Amino acid sequence: MFSKRNLPVVLIFLAAGVFVAFRSLGLGGGKNNETKYDKILHTVGEMLTQIHYSPKKVDDAFSKEVFKKYLGEKIDDQKNILLLSDVNQLKTAYETKLDDEIRGGSVQFVPAVSTVFKTRIAETEAIYKDILSKPFDFTKDESVNLNSEKADYPKNEAERQESWRKRLKYMALDRYAELIADREKNAGKEGFVKKTDAELEAEARERVLKILNRTYDRLKFKVTDDDRFNEYVKTVAEYMDPHTTFFPPVDKRYFDEQMSGQFFGIGASLREEDGFIKIVTLVAGSPAWKSGVFNVGDIILKVAEGKEGEWVDLTGYIVEDAVKLIRGKKGSEVRLTLKKADGSLKVVNLIRDKILQDETFARSVVINTTRGKVGMIYLPEFYANFDDPQGARCSEDVRKEIIKLKEQKVDGIIMDLRNNGGGSLYDVVQMVGLFIEGGPIVQVKDRDGKPQVYYDRDKSVLYDGPLAVMVNEFSASASEIFAAAIQDYDRGLIIGSTSTYGKGTVQRNIGLDKTMGMLDPNSDLGTLKVTLQKFYRINGGSTQLRGVSSDITLPDIYEFSKLREKDNPDALPWDEIQQAGYNRWKYGLDLAPIQKSSEARLRNNDAFNLIRTNAEWLTKQNDKVASLNLKKYQDEQKQIKATVKQIETLSKSSHELDAQALVEDLKKYENDPAKLERFKQWVKNLRSNDIYLNEAVNVVNDMIIQKNLVYSGK
Repeated sequence: MFSKRNLPVVLIFLAAGVFVAFRSLGLGGGKNNETKYDKILHTVGEMLTQIHYSPKKVDDAFSKEVFKKYLGEKIDDQKNILLLSDVNQLKTAYETKLDDEIRGGSVQFVPAVSTVFKTRIAETEAIYKDILSKPFDFTKDESVNLNSEKADYPKNEAERQESWRKRLKYMALDRYAELIADREKNAGKEGFVKKTDAELEAEARERVLKILNRTYDRLKFKVTDDDRFNEYVKTVAEYMDPHTTFFPPVDKRYFDEQMSGQFFGIGASLREEDGFIKIVTLVAGSPAWKSGVFNVGDIILKVAEGKEGEWVDLTGYIVEDAVKLIRGKKGSEVRLTLKKADGSLKVVNLIRDKILQDETFARSVVINTTRGKVGMIYLPEFYANFDDPQGARCSEDVRKEIIKLKEQKVDGIIMDLRNNGGGSLYDVVQMVGLFIEGGPIVQVKDRDGKPQVYYDRDKSVLYDGPLAVMVNEFSASASEIFAAAIQDYDRGLIIGSTSTYGKGTVQRNIGLDKTMGMLDPNSDLGTLKVTLQKFYRINGGSTQLRGVSSDITLPDIYEFSKLREKDNPDALPWDEIQQAGYNRWKYGLDLAPIQKSSEARLRNNDAFNLIRTNAEWLTKQNDKVASLNLKKYQDEQKQIKATVKQIETLSKSSHELDAQALVEDLKKYENDPAKLERFKQWVKNLRSNDIYLNEAVNVVNDMIIQKNLVYSGK
């Protein structure tokens, strides 16, 4: 992501070039008879072809892949709704025609799919209700393949019925086994009502029925033809590469809110419970809190925009979709129908106000050790509010955290970028600059031009002491740029999984208003987030696909799970360019003895050894044929749960870290008890539940010792 006010010159010219390209190629106007669907799809197709970093040719082969992905991943990912005959009929009519639709034909495929889908939804609703009305026999020796990628669409009604029966039986078995375990655990306890096997089996089916009813309520009442079309356009875009996608207007607003750390809403956190959207907490000082009407546990039944807007029933909505309706523009009005705890209904009118998601911002603690003080800065994402010059920016917040830690006289700092999926490129460049004496940070290349080098031009260094960066396989994009730069400069050590995620591409949001393009990314037709460039380390290698390898590798439970960029068949390839000119950190430490010390500790750590031994085994348990026999299922689950419990128990540090929150951070939340409690719980978890942080502290302590020896001349 890039800030408009901080765009490098190359991107300003790039934006202008795209604008001119649309106009000069005659793409500024559409056909008079185009529908809204036609306009969106044609514009997206034109943009992908003209400006994507590495566009695939939109031909019959492209059409076939989009056809397969849309039906198999967006419409019927379990392959138990559509029949093979449906797929074959659609294939005959459309499999090689989608490229024609994208290049200017009328959109016919999605409406055809919607027609078939609605019919099959009604049929399968009747199927699951009928199956769940009869008891299951869990003594039979049956099995079910839960890997939908290896399944095919049912050839006939009998196969579809059998597919549903086995899946529903597995879902009921899971709950039945849980109810039996609960009965055994509570047997003999005062007030506990012991139920028979038949009663527990019926209860298990009832629980599954509730889940399916909620799912189908969403499919019938929430998911519209527009939603299915939007998913189709996303499929077209995402086949170019995993990070190119399409945002309908409401999704684009939600994306911007997540990126900026602020939104305009009512100030209530929600959760879905038993098919209803319930209020979990209220933000102190927010519109909902000030009204005096809202209470935790209230159910939001309906939402309407302004005084004249139509009511939207939230039946079947997931929390994310409900949130998109409740949030809106600053100062706008929203109406909500609440169901109170006493059953009464109340309509409330609220004016949306700014809600700051400051719990997602940078935060820090001081960890006291026998060798010195270690500061830890947690950064969940590289956030930036591009539309507000006074809004939050992660680089500025991290700078403030470093200053606070220096005031505490820390001897070393850990940057925790685990699970940080990236964000603002501008801010990662600024952030690396806090730790080095100026120089290149990252190289960026578009599909036609020479690499552009992004520099930190500030020769001052805010922090020059020992530094470690914690990463895992979910650290992506900007996190990888930061880690790569720190590693290439020998400025610090990267600690974590074997490699980071591997997202080395740059995206820009372009509105589908062809006359404005990049100049206004918020079009009424939607927005295309499109890959325009690739990142390269200053050493010349791309972070794409390979990510950043850790200097010190810690065994990871997700190591063998197929979750990284390299596991996506549509990902762009790795390559390299010429390295940028840079000077390594002059105070660099000798890595070898620090690595050896860590390896020795890991060899003697039961938790890490168990994780190393069982990571691959646990991953395989999620990708196999599952038994529908109660005894076999219980035996399998006992083995899995015992392994997981053992890892969880050992994962708690053998001794508590002395992690202390800073006084000013505690004061920040003193007027919001809920936030304060969550912050305190976060600090508490760091003390005993994070063996990865514990080892990172050990590594930084080794760095501190080595630095002190160097400075003392020993």
